[in-house]
Amino acid sequence: MSVFLVLAFLFFVGSLIGWGIEVFWRRFFSKNNPERKWINPGFLNGPYLPLYGLSLCTLFSLSFIKVTCVQQKWLQETILFIIMALCITLMEYIAGLIFIKGMNIKLWDYSRNRFNIQGIICAQYTFYWYILSAIYYFLIHPRILEWLYWFTGHLTFSFVIGFFYGVFTMDACYTFKISTRIREFAQEKQMLIKYENLKDQMRKRREELKEKRSFLFPLKSKRSSIREDLQNIFGK
Repeated sequence: MSVFLVLAFLFFVGSLIGWGIEVFWRRFFSKNNPERKWINPGFLNGPYLPLYGLSLCTLFSLSFIKVTCVQQKWLQETILFIIMALCITLMEYIAGLIFIKGMNIKLWDYSRNRFNIQGIICAQYTFYWYILSAIYYFLIHPRILEWLYWFTGHLTFSFVIGFFYGVFTMDACYTFKISTRIREFAQEKQMLIKYENLKDQMRKRREELKEKRSFLFPLKSKRSSIREDLQNIFGK
């Protein structure tokens, strides 16, 4: 079975599961959503979060590492989970930094959390990655190959994944177009736009205008362009 097929499957599954986790987390547990509204998380519009897809691919790859510096099995597993959590945290940091430096957009903000670095990563979420790494290692990784063989034997499911990547590509192109306009505005105003705050402000603006809010397209408006919305929110 090709490595490409394995990673394509894992990215698909991880992106969808991660989106589901974030939706329920923000709806029921997040302190940043006191109104307890359903929020579409992430930078893209569809039901997927690429960071989780990449994280699942990373967990799969790291699971084959053999920790031999200690003898106790529980300690070997603990060290492995720490390595996994740190690698994903590093990926999260790089992704966040790329958008800040390249697009003037801050996708998420951990500034209120203790032990954070530039508001991009923090100890709390690294710990969550540690827990998710352990869950993956014990509950998911032993069944990965079985799922993959099932996947390759069902052409219908192969079509679903192909459809996913088609929609994902179109969504990425559409979002890149919108983000380019946001970057132009941010550069003109010499400011950094916090993406989650922008979506929240857009939602409130839709409610003020009594315009129906779109769950999958939180930045889209029938009455105004993205630039007009940015000017109204952040000032002219």
